[in-house]
Amino acid sequence: MPESSAPTRVEHLLPPGFQPVPVELSLVVPALNESITVGEFVDWCREGLRCAGVSGQILIVDSSTDDTPGIVLARGGEVLRVPKRGLGRAYIDAIPFIRGKWIVMGDADLTYDFRELAPFVAEFRKGADYVMGSRFRGTIEAGAMPPLHQYFGTPLTTWILNRIYASRYSDIHCGMRGLTREALARIDLKSQSWEYASEMVLKAARLNLRIAEVPVKFYKDRDGRLSHHRRMGWLSPWIAGWLNLKVMLIYSPDSFLLKPGGVLFGAGLLLSLTLGVVGPFTVAGVGINLHWMLLGIACTILGYSCVQVGIIARIMHGLRSGIAGSAQRLLTYNRGMIATGICMLVGLLLLGSLVWHYIHAGMRLEQISHHGILGLLLVMLGFQTFGFTLLLEMSQRVLVRREPSLP
Repeated sequence: MPESSAPTRVEHLLPPGFQPVPVELSLVVPALNESITVGEFVDWCREGLRCAGVSGQILIVDSSTDDTPGIVLARGGEVLRVPKRGLGRAYIDAIPFIRGKWIVMGDADLTYDFRELAPFVAEFRKGADYVMGSRFRGTIEAGAMPPLHQYFGTPLTTWILNRIYASRYSDIHCGMRGLTREALARIDLKSQSWEYASEMVLKAARLNLRIAEVPVKFYKDRDGRLSHHRRMGWLSPWIAGWLNLKVMLIYSPDSFLLKPGGVLFGAGLLLSLTLGVVGPFTVAGVGINLHWMLLGIACTILGYSCVQVGIIARIMHGLRSGIAGSAQRLLTYNRGMIATGICMLVGLLLLGSLVWHYIHAGMRLEQISHHGILGLLLVMLGFQTFGFTLLLEMSQRVLVRREPSLP
């Protein structure tokens, strides 16, 4: 096949006389102008499948303008020509064309050793849903990874994800990874670019998939080839890191908002109610007065907001139910409106008392009214409850969940 322009539509190309059949393992690998390495890479894949003792599919998801697709077809691999829309999107485009019950992903640049597929297959046979490669538990050839990535970027982002998601990965950015067809359907990949890597590992943890980790070998680029990060400039790795951090936070606001928010809300509400009902008091020589009540109000509002955002996040990403499911069952529209009405009514009565005393004192406040301040808090909580109730009700109408399917 001669060099061609970038594809503008999805097209599945097969070697002459090839008949697709079901296989055990599909190797799904994006490629962009990899004519230097892709031929040998297909040979590596064939050797890896033979050594692992499995039937396999070699599917190269290609957006090249060079002869990459022609080389793949000449070596007996399949080519899925797709528009250049991002690395994550390449995997999404490939889903309908995957024939294996197991899938291994990676790069076509000979940096990952696809001759060693047996450890992945062994974990699949043991029942693993998601098998993560680890360069740090395997080997990293000298010069294969920039020191900034090897000793700072990758360990740091791996540590962050493990803390947020209670996982035990050693290398979340390893490009060589495997999963079952069912796991891929459950993960329901959405990321279009580099951040797909973090989305997969964090969803695997959130969905309680059976996760295994295997050592892999990581090689430096072949002579004459530049990595995609280097092709895109020095800023590319930082952009990739930022995108991966973004997706970690997008799928995890509940992790760092729900519990702290609950503590803030409980402590703040207790302090505000106590001062609002009994007024200022002293504890161990410390005066608990208006300033403490203002602190209590701030904690109550902030904590309530954190809990609401955390619950909405869980409903939207659909990875865990728990408190989100309980909130949807307990805070129905009717109950939410009743709670809103009670908070608003009591709050307005307390504020009305404050206004009455203010008017009868000649438009002056001679002393602080803790009851009035408590009323203001109840009005704000009532309005927040009203908005939260509407969001929960809308979520049941707008966020219609559909089980992703694979052909």
